[in-house]
Amino acid sequence: MEKVIKIEGGHRLNGTVRISGSKNATVALIPACVLANNPVTIYGVPNISDVHSLQILLEELNVKVEKKGDDTLYIDPTNIQNIPMVSNAVSKLRASYYFMGALLGRFGHAEIKMPGGCYLGPRPIDLHLKGFESLGATINYENGCYILDAKELTGTNIFLDISSVGATINIMMAAVYAKGRTTIENAAREPEIIDIATLLNKMGARIHGMGTSTLVIDGVKELGGCFYEIIPDRIEAATYIIIAAAMADDMIIENIIPQHLEAVIMKLKQVGIDMKVGTDFIEVFKTDKPLKPTEILTKPYPGFATDVQQPFTALLTQAEGNSTVTETIYKERFKHCKELNKMGADIDVMTPSCFINGKTKLHGAKVTSTDLRCGAGLVVAALMAEGITEIHDVYHIDRGYDNLDGKLVNLGAKLWREEVE
Repeated sequence: MEKVIKIEGGHRLNGTVRISGSKNATVALIPACVLANNPVTIYGVPNISDVHSLQILLEELNVKVEKKGDDTLYIDPTNIQNIPMVSNAVSKLRASYYFMGALLGRFGHAEIKMPGGCYLGPRPIDLHLKGFESLGATINYENGCYILDAKELTGTNIFLDISSVGATINIMMAAVYAKGRTTIENAAREPEIIDIATLLNKMGARIHGMGTSTLVIDGVKELGGCFYEIIPDRIEAATYIIIAAAMADDMIIENIIPQHLEAVIMKLKQVGIDMKVGTDFIEVFKTDKPLKPTEILTKPYPGFATDVQQPFTALLTQAEGNSTVTETIYKERFKHCKELNKMGADIDVMTPSCFINGKTKLHGAKVTSTDLRCGAGLVVAALMAEGITEIHDVYHIDRGYDNLDGKLVNLGAKLWREEVE
């Protein structure tokens, strides 16, 4: 038996939704805690399956993990044991690769099998490995596992061929204990990187240049514990803003950082969405005028986030005219288009772009969430569609959206889960 999400479309939404802590920051912050010699307490942790998988991995390393309240994790790595990470939990999420940098930094050794996660086309980790080698590590691949060793990590200058978020974070974590200074050029600038660097600095690291393309890390001998609160999830926030644009009469999205959403806000204004941007909230109002088509080009931050293009594509099926989405990060990130077409959309895919021919009437259908953000796009479409949509493989959605069901129901959506054969 499989659990599916069913959504009856056509119900107008009203009210306030509070955004949870950042999924993309959390999945790196948790592995970063093993760099500390004392307990770390993290606030604002989202209740998602990726976090549950990371808790299992910590416990396998003999790290004490306690959940306190709804969104607080107490992590005590005092008695950590650096054992090979080969369990099924590693395969459930791509972010398990952050243990490479963390364990290599702290112990000079890490052994981990190839991480899992959503398939979005080729996602090699060669930039991570090249960075570790530049710091002085040797890397072998045996029986499906990466084995990293270093008698001593030494600071150096590293240039990333691509401004990869994962590689930037992983190299940064390994470098905090390296001897001397490490400089990462063409570093990614995403807010989540600033969040991880800020946590590490609170633990005693010396990282400079956060938010720029040049990160400078001066190695230290010891990191201690601290208390830390995660930034709000900008992708979850964008998803709910798009949901509001699609179906709300008057909806407030709170606990956000508007600066992190500027590219999305600009595009929504271009298509004709009426909204008010506050210091830590956005209020979206019903738009009576037809939505205008637009062109989207995904880019690294501060450009339009690749994680937002799938839910935005669903909204653009209701624009009067032809829209284009061009994907520059993950070229194969168009599996949602086939599913949206099952619901009545008219989308042509010619990689690396898709062409949305609007406006089309959407209807309920049986569809599959092929990855996390595809699932978000299908939820947006289902809320707009006539009839009932049945979404399969919802475990992808649960990887990144905290209490999706409860938040949408509180806003007036008709949504429930059922077991089906």
